[in-house]
Amino acid sequence: MQLKVPPPQPTDQTMALRILRLKPSGGRADRRKAARPPSARVRAGTSLAALGARLTPYVRRFRPRYPRPGRADWRRWIPSGRQWLGATVAGVSLTGLFLTVAYAVTDVPRNLNAYATQQDNVYFWSDGTPMARTGWVQRQAMPLKDIPEDVRWAVLLAENESFYSDPGVSLTGLTRALWRTVGQGDTQGGSTITQQYVKNVYLNQNQTLSRKFTEAMISLKLDNQMSKDTILEGYLNTSWFGRGTYGIQRAAQAYYGKDVNELDAGQAAFLASLLKGAGLYDSTLSAANHKRAVERWNWILDRMVKYGKLSASERATYRTFPEPLKRNPLWDTGEQSDYLVELASQYAQKAGHISARQFDLGGYQIYTTFDRKREAALDAVVAKERDKARESDPKAKATAHYGAASVADDGRILAVHGGPDHRKQGYNESNSTTVAAGSAFLPFVYAAGLEHGALKERDAPREPVTPQSLYDGDDAVPVTTPEGPYWDRNGKKVAAHNDGRTSWGRLTLREALAKSVNTPFMQLGMDAGLDKVKQTAQAAGLLATSMGPQVPALSLGSSTPSAIRMASGYATFDAAGRHTEPYSVSRVTKNGSAVRLARPDSRRAFGARVAENVTQALTDAFRTAHPDAAPAGAAVAGKAGTTADDTASWYVGSARAVSTAVVVYRMDLAKSLEPLPLDGLAGTADDSVPYTIWAGAMSPLG
Repeated sequence: MQLKVPPPQPTDQTMALRILRLKPSGGRADRRKAARPPSARVRAGTSLAALGARLTPYVRRFRPRYPRPGRADWRRWIPSGRQWLGATVAGVSLTGLFLTVAYAVTDVPRNLNAYATQQDNVYFWSDGTPMARTGWVQRQAMPLKDIPEDVRWAVLLAENESFYSDPGVSLTGLTRALWRTVGQGDTQGGSTITQQYVKNVYLNQNQTLSRKFTEAMISLKLDNQMSKDTILEGYLNTSWFGRGTYGIQRAAQAYYGKDVNELDAGQAAFLASLLKGAGLYDSTLSAANHKRAVERWNWILDRMVKYGKLSASERATYRTFPEPLKRNPLWDTGEQSDYLVELASQYAQKAGHISARQFDLGGYQIYTTFDRKREAALDAVVAKERDKARESDPKAKATAHYGAASVADDGRILAVHGGPDHRKQGYNESNSTTVAAGSAFLPFVYAAGLEHGALKERDAPREPVTPQSLYDGDDAVPVTTPEGPYWDRNGKKVAAHNDGRTSWGRLTLREALAKSVNTPFMQLGMDAGLDKVKQTAQAAGLLATSMGPQVPALSLGSSTPSAIRMASGYATFDAAGRHTEPYSVSRVTKNGSAVRLARPDSRRAFGARVAENVTQALTDAFRTAHPDAAPAGAAVAGKAGTTADDTASWYVGSARAVSTAVVVYRMDLAKSLEPLPLDGLAGTADDSVPYTIWAGAMSPLG
């Protein structure tokens, strides 16, 4: 019998590796294990086992055992009281942990919604009534100090009477919102003012539980970081009140045509009711709305009495519902108002040193100098003349332009006509500098001669010029200088021409201006000096950029001033020689706070006696052309203006400390800015369209 020895088995490399890893390596873990004696490990294990043995009976009590022993029927499947308690404790603990973590990780957003910061700019007529607004939203932020107590408490007692004591959220409101969402598919619920403010400025209006939860977390944190007054101020300035308005200030203007600081408790109660839903409580929309509004209005006032914010005697004075305006007076811009807004916004930004970016963010109140009645009268008479032109010559009417402006002698722009409709034609006819002034420029030449005298011979002293100074009024009289005749570049003597090539003989300068004779003034311009003529015209208000070349034609009106500047220049004569730069804005506020404006100063353009003499000659001109247009004692002065090429017709004049300039011209804006012949569009010399517009805008004369 042979003993069989089994062959050697191959070494298990994996096992060998594991065995090697169990060997002491001299590392930190091995040193810790080596430092801990086996007896300590045994004692620790025994202690844990003993603790587990003690807790096991208690844990088993909460472990469901189904069917439950000792119970019969369906009760065998109902958890015990201990099990219910354990589940409740676990649920509350987990919920608390979840809310704690959610609160810790929630941050108040740094960026507000675009609608929360955007405001509109509102423009007012000179009498303080709203004229126009610009911007996507109607909103104007107001400091809480400028919002009356009655207004604040009407809102608080309508929406959240516990505002100053609650933590920023309403547990009952959140519960109600959850219940309605889960049970009825509706997300409505009672939110605090803090929650509503958070929704307005940080979140969106989506009615979801996730948004509601985020709203609550931000509200809690915001309540700890921000004062109650600051939250209330933000809420009042961002809430929707209907009629396109956001914020209590715009709501006060939209429903009652007044600022928020002018509201009484009754009006405040109505505006507070709109927070419940303007579509349901705007009393002007329907009879049902009116009934709801009156009921809620009474309820809010009664609550103000209940909480001591309104006395019983004061409440007794509010028995009649304060009916709001039928429509929002904060009109949109359009037609003429856009031209006014354009002028006012440009001036406000320049005078107030407001950047375009700041201005576009809104919040400005621009109080203009525009007179609502004068503007209406001017627009009406221009519209009438446009209609006449359409009927008589439709082709000419398509290219007709009527620029007009009224300026007070203290520089205020009272009215302008910029065009048929700014949305169809952005080109402002009252502010354009494209057509020549023609003979309407002669008063500035006259003033230059009266102010500076005449230099008729080389190295001779200047001679004084008076209204009685005689000049040659014949047609085609050559123009002379102290050195002799004035030659043009073609080697021809320069001569002036009168309207109709009429020769008047020698006549005084006062007569020449009254009869609009050109040749005396072309020579007077040379005698006084064309530089003096230019200087005088600019001092009176004409812009340097509109002045014509310094050649003899300058005296006959080659300059191209706008209607606004011509009215301003004639206003200087009416103001005894003192000129104030025309301006369109009297004051600007930003959310109720004044913005400092650089106001134009009055300065001396020429002597008072010079201005008086020019005004007397212009009075003669008006009386000569229109002897029965004004009462005998009325101080009315004015003069027509025509151009040699018949491309423009003017009338400029003053009455009752206001000067108005009207110009009619033709221009095809689709092709160029080159003036076209009038072709009779401006009427006749005795019955011109510019004079008709001027008389209508200045009515009554006297």
